[in-house]
Amino acid sequence: MQVVSWLPRTELPFAAPSRPELLVLPEEPAAPVVAEPVVRPVIAQAKSAERPKIEVPRPSVMPRTASKPVVEGESTPAVAKVVQVPAPRFALQLLRAGRCFILVELPTGSAFQSRDPAYLLLKDMLRAAGLPDSPQIIGEPIRWPLLRRGNVDQGPDAAREFVQGFLMARLEEAECACVWLIGLPAVRFAGQENAEAFNRELEIEGLGCAWALPGLELLMEEPHRKADVWQAMRRLMARWKPSNE
Repeated sequence: MQVVSWLPRTELPFAAPSRPELLVLPEEPAAPVVAEPVVRPVIAQAKSAERPKIEVPRPSVMPRTASKPVVEGESTPAVAKVVQVPAPRFALQLLRAGRCFILVELPTGSAFQSRDPAYLLLKDMLRAAGLPDSPQIIGEPIRWPLLRRGNVDQGPDAAREFVQGFLMARLEEAECACVWLIGLPAVRFAGQENAEAFNRELEIEGLGCAWALPGLELLMEEPHRKADVWQAMRRLMARWKPSNE
């Protein structure tokens, strides 16, 4: 039976004692110790493996307006910014001397007085032109802006329309060979020109021949301008002087 040794579980009566070396059990070989692997958390992979978060845009709260909704394919019209032009300020007086009408700027805004320096200068200019030096005053001075109630347009275009309309109405009442426009407001709102037109002859639709001159106050402050006025006057005198002179 291939039994090398046998040991009874209990002591047998009258049996010979067992040998001590037989009672020593052979030690089993120790199993090799295997080092457990160190598991480190892989952060980068964990992060990459995470599911990306999707931000859902929330609609912003916009104030409600009364404008109509924009239809796809329809262009939105641009809103033009309205610039309010201030009303010009001036005072003009219409006079008549011989065959000429004279629209002159009032330097002080008030009607001429007999001893006003500006009025005395005007009388000298009329005598030099061969016209009566006591001109006839026609109507009240034109003062702009007009003193009216309500929402009335007082801008430059309205002023030009008013001044030209006033002159046209007066020209229908009497013969006129030339209209003198004295001062920048008269040149601008009756002749639609600027200071560069001073001492020039103008042809204005509805008014006919006109002569642009610097203002009386400017001529007094800058006397050298009188020479240019005199030269222009000599070229135009034939328009209003009688042919037999």
